[in-house]
Amino acid sequence: MAVYPYQFINTRGIPTIESTGVSVGTDAVTFTFNSNSMRSTSFRGLVLIKFAQEIASGTTTTLPIQLTSTYGGTKTATKAGDTNLTVADLATPGIHLFYYDRLTDVLQIIA
Repeated sequence: MAVYPYQFINTRGIPTIESTGVSVGTDAVTFTFNSNSMRSTSFRGLVLIKFAQEIASGTTTTLPIQLTSTYGGTKTATKAGDTNLTVADLATPGIHLFYYDRLTDVLQIIA
């Protein structure tokens, strides 16, 4: 049996999710998603995330971005270098490409 040095991900396409709300707290900005959006128990791969709501103007730009859903819990998004994704990185609503690994709890922006 051959052992491959890589694994195939997203074999059935890239899933997409869309935020349903945003709240600004003193320690983070949290985008909410439908309950089933992060439900897959062993998902690892690329995810297109549409941030549909605008973050309130005047929000501190250094606050980290969090994503939350009933089944997926709350995840803090990161960027390259394992630093927090912040309000400054998501100035306007839009679609962004992320890498998500539920087993290692990684949610990192790609583009």
